[in-house]
Amino acid sequence: MTKEEKYALANRVIDHALESGAQQVKVIINHNQSNNISIREEKIENLEQSIERGMRIYLFVDNKYSVHSTNRLDNRRELNKFISEAIESTKYLAEDEYRSLPEPGLYYKGNGPDLKTCDNGFKSIDPQQKIYSAFAVEKEVLGQDERIISVTASYDDGMSDTVMVTSNGFEGDRSNTYYSLSASVSVKEGDARPGDYWYDSSVFYNQLEKKGIGKKALERALKKLGQGKIESANMPMIIENRLAGQSLAPLVQALNGSAIQQKNSFLIDMLGEKVGSDKLDLVDDPFIISGRGSGLFDNEGLALKKRTVFEKGVLKSYYIDTYYGKKLGMDPTSGITTNLVLKPGDRNLEEMIASLDKGILVTGFNGGNANGSTGDFSYGIDGFLIKKGKIVKPVSEMNITGNMLKLFKNLAEVGNDVYKDAAWRSPSLLFNNVSFSGL
Repeated sequence: MTKEEKYALANRVIDHALESGAQQVKVIINHNQSNNISIREEKIENLEQSIERGMRIYLFVDNKYSVHSTNRLDNRRELNKFISEAIESTKYLAEDEYRSLPEPGLYYKGNGPDLKTCDNGFKSIDPQQKIYSAFAVEKEVLGQDERIISVTASYDDGMSDTVMVTSNGFEGDRSNTYYSLSASVSVKEGDARPGDYWYDSSVFYNQLEKKGIGKKALERALKKLGQGKIESANMPMIIENRLAGQSLAPLVQALNGSAIQQKNSFLIDMLGEKVGSDKLDLVDDPFIISGRGSGLFDNEGLALKKRTVFEKGVLKSYYIDTYYGKKLGMDPTSGITTNLVLKPGDRNLEEMIASLDKGILVTGFNGGNANGSTGDFSYGIDGFLIKKGKIVKPVSEMNITGNMLKLFKNLAEVGNDVYKDAAWRSPSLLFNNVSFSGL
């Protein structure tokens, strides 16, 4: 189905829904394709291909709201019947006066820049080449060390095309692709089975790093040999860049309109307040070329804007969609994150490590949780003990506990090693006075 045909179908569905009693309608048509190849013991362990096409219809009927999905798009009579029945069933739901489409003036109006989020050559890549790439990752590891007990290499890719139309004037489409190669390696040391992984990802196949993935995963796994607990203490903590987004997640989740309205946020009524150290400078930028979270409009059709989330620790904005904006009496800003960019500092990870007399470099989180209402957290961690500016011992089965507000007020340094293989683009982070529990 061409893009023009998708638009025509979406508008036809909207016309029928309005004629059948809906006051407002939104239609999203998706076409998704993905591939997964897993290699283990020099054999293909898993080979999957998925092709999906479907439609979601959002109905606003007499102050009542419902969402319906179907993948039967070709039979016009069946589709019309599906819509009519969906509208009738919606009438039995409870009223919700806050449900509506956004104000048309807030919609993306078109003619935005090309953000280069789609590889147009996606469908032309030879499937055999994808399989070969995964085998090559595994080959980097096999036979390199007698302590290796397990290697898994994977290739993944995906493409999505979306067309969205609303009954009050929005029309927009977007396309995205991704590619990734990964390796997971475990090694043997007595009864212990330490392991680690590495991966690379890209929007474009020809920019995907295809060498060194397996080698890096093996190096990281071998560095964990001899890991164990150390004595409990309060000390500085460095979180390496690829994990830093996980440490930011509870902070960002607390900015969501639903969390605020439901009193499940430790950042309620904190706009304009200083909630972190001066090092906390966070911007949401949807316009990064080929950024993992880049886009011109959100899932409501609202025009996305670059905006400051935290400035020198001061909270500047929430994530508010149309529904929760009405419930909170606030203007919608968009309910989604795009590319979250933490302002980098001056030193790289190695220099930050060298600056510590004693601390822990965290390279893995192992379970745990954060309380959305209070900000209290507890996480299991893996990593390395630092003494006199040098890594001296791998550690595991340790826990960190504390409160998110206190943690980010103790954010002492942000590195310059921005991690670009994710929508949350963070450097390594150094926190002071973190509580570690071990022996």
